[in-house]
Amino acid sequence: MSSTPEKRISILISGRGSNMEAFLKAAQSGTLSGRVVRVISNRPEAPGLATASEANVATTVVDHTLFESREAFDAALVDAVSQDSPDVVVLAGFMRILTPVFIDAFLGKLVNVHPSLLPNYPGLNTHQRAIDNGDKEAGATVHYVTNELDGGPPILQVSVPIEPGDDAASLAARILGFEHIIFPEAVNWHLQSRLIQKADGAYLDGKKLPATGTLWEWQA
Repeated sequence: MSSTPEKRISILISGRGSNMEAFLKAAQSGTLSGRVVRVISNRPEAPGLATASEANVATTVVDHTLFESREAFDAALVDAVSQDSPDVVVLAGFMRILTPVFIDAFLGKLVNVHPSLLPNYPGLNTHQRAIDNGDKEAGATVHYVTNELDGGPPILQVSVPIEPGDDAASLAARILGFEHIIFPEAVNWHLQSRLIQKADGAYLDGKKLPATGTLWEWQA
């Protein structure tokens, strides 16, 4: 009697990898329908590499400073990721703008979390921009990655009230805690084949998701 092959997750990080830790904990607890097979960083000094090693997860460094172009780095990154034949590639604080060389190699399997309610505030400094704009809410969006920066189909969003006295740091810290919940949940849908990316958007259980993804419900 054959068993279903275990789903494989590769994670890319650039720093401490707090979202990566959320995936490791979810896998360890059995709430994630897959196993983290490798953590890859573009920075040799990334603290998250030690965290992954302590969890007995293979690690690889592909140092972007050693390459003459983004495309050359991305080609090496494709090789590093491909060795494990992952079912999904998770960008967990991977601070590199990826070129089509990498994105096209894993299109439909590449998932990121962005710290804003996309399509609002793509790019950097999202929390400060939301505060400066007088927004009442901020949040995070899990989305598939395409060649449009932060423009891939949204999957799952969490909305968090901006409180009086919030600054970018306090807002970021509060939202990060919710990222640790929604990111593994959305990736789990993909691993369970409930979630797929098509040319016109993301589909969950056969139904096209709204342009902002589905909203995660939380208890205040």
